[in-house]
Amino acid sequence: MRIYTTRPGKLAAFVKLYKDYAWDLQQKYLGRNLGWYTVAEGPLNQVVHLWGYDSMADRDAKRSAMAADPGWSVYLKHSEEAGYLIAQENRFLKPTEFSPVQ
Repeated sequence: MRIYTTRPGKLAAFVKLYKDYAWDLQQKYLGRNLGWYTVAEGPLNQVVHLWGYDSMADRDAKRSAMAADPGWSVYLKHSEEAGYLIAQENRFLKPTEFSPVQ
């Protein structure tokens, strides 16, 4: 699970930037997106997305391949220049035996 916190008033602009430059690349390289959300209640100005991997090694290999794509550097450059983000947080979740998503 990844959580991005944007500057107040910049959430929609960040979502558009991500959709325009990163979404297709992440779909291509990372594959199993389990959900991509904006927070409606609770801490505001946040985006939460969930990705499924077979293992940490699977995640590392997929993210390395994506990082090597020149399009990813373009996204990172645009994101840095825009300055929309305040924070980024990763949480690695392990499903229970009864979780509907494994």
